[in-house]
Amino acid sequence: MRCAAAAAGAILGLGSAGWTAAPPAVTLAARTDVAVTVYNQDLALVKDTRDVSLASGESAVRFEDVAARIEPASVAIRSLTDPAHLAVVEQNYVFDLISPAKLLEKYVGREVELVETDEQLHARTTKAVLLATNDGYVYRVGDRIAINPAGRVVLPELPEELYARPTLLWRLANDGPARQKIEVSYLTGGLSWTADYVLLVSADDARGDLTGWVTLTNRSGARYDDASLKLVAGRINRAAPGPPQLALEAKRARAAPQLAEEAFFEYHLYSLDRRTTLADNETKQMRLLAADGIGLAKRYLLVGQPAWYRSRLGDLGRNLPVGVFLELGNTAANHLGLPLPAGTVRLYKRDRSGAEQLVGEDRLAHTPKDETVTLKAGDAFDVVATRTQTDWRTIDLKPYDAEAAFQVSIRNHKPEPVTVTMREPVGGQWEVVESSLPAVRVDAGTLGFDVPVPAAGETVVRYRVRVAF
Repeated sequence: MRCAAAAAGAILGLGSAGWTAAPPAVTLAARTDVAVTVYNQDLALVKDTRDVSLASGESAVRFEDVAARIEPASVAIRSLTDPAHLAVVEQNYVFDLISPAKLLEKYVGREVELVETDEQLHARTTKAVLLATNDGYVYRVGDRIAINPAGRVVLPELPEELYARPTLLWRLANDGPARQKIEVSYLTGGLSWTADYVLLVSADDARGDLTGWVTLTNRSGARYDDASLKLVAGRINRAAPGPPQLALEAKRARAAPQLAEEAFFEYHLYSLDRRTTLADNETKQMRLLAADGIGLAKRYLLVGQPAWYRSRLGDLGRNLPVGVFLELGNTAANHLGLPLPAGTVRLYKRDRSGAEQLVGEDRLAHTPKDETVTLKAGDAFDVVATRTQTDWRTIDLKPYDAEAAFQVSIRNHKPEPVTVTMREPVGGQWEVVESSLPAVRVDAGTLGFDVPVPAAGETVVRYRVRVAF
């Protein structure tokens, strides 16, 4: 609100007191349509259409029930009835809303009534002049000064400069018909959405059923009844704050004929096939997708540290946890092949009684189709590792500076064999001198091993690396 207030003042340089009389109000009762496009980053574009009666020539209009977190510099209005003959002369965003503190601020230097009630519920009224509202309330009562007196304050009238809700005030120049449809568009904070997914994993961990939901939160300070709703997946760039400008025109949003996903610039747009109501301070969910029988691959992963190759260390840890990951291909052949918006994926599996239990959760980034999704379920309970640096020494063998040797013992307490993927980040230039299992150069900075571990057994991996810092 304070940011919006500052922006409004910078745009117009005038306050609501500049309006000589209370303009006619255009309330929610005049709304004929509203369309809301919600982004992933606490941002929405609102297009609000209302029937408005306008006098010929210049007149003032009070447009009420806009979002409390509106960005005033983004406001654009136009007539859908006769756009060529309606112009905005002035605009003011009113943020000075009614509150006890605001009311009393408006009465500094003016006479009010102080009302006290005794134990017999008899009221006594005293006239006083409000002198200050800083860190408390100071009154002049006759020839005395009272600080935070007991009782309640009664004001003779409501100041015209205060409004019960956020309001746009316009001075419009109308050369068209008296009755027009006006479309007002603006950006507002307080509206955002995320995708939430539930992945039910099969008994053998090889398949899963995925359900996606849109979780939409409205804290914008306004409600949108029977709204046409669109969701943009992706992160748009927003300019750093600069000198605000008043927008006077906007393109009309097209209606969404059905539930559909479409490529939209460098993002993806989801249009819901039915209208919905977004109440203020509400979170609601709507189904986004459902896919059954998705193929899953279970991976065990053990990751090292690049600093281990730079000095003599010795024991690097016992009973080290081994991460458990599920991979799925986002392809049509795997019953998916859809753009997946970012969100939280919760992994469930049925126990012996058939009840679903949570086995992990991870964050999914925006994922295009035909990409692989990797989700961490947690750390394996029955698969652990011990890592030891068995040797480290400096060498005089150009271009290498040192040689380090390691032993990694992986123990599997499960009744079935597993394969653990080791990923060892190595800094600088390096080469493997020797290893007990085939070593793979995954990339310029990563050494890899695929380690088969028998059921209720152990596999020991030994390797030696030369490194140049």
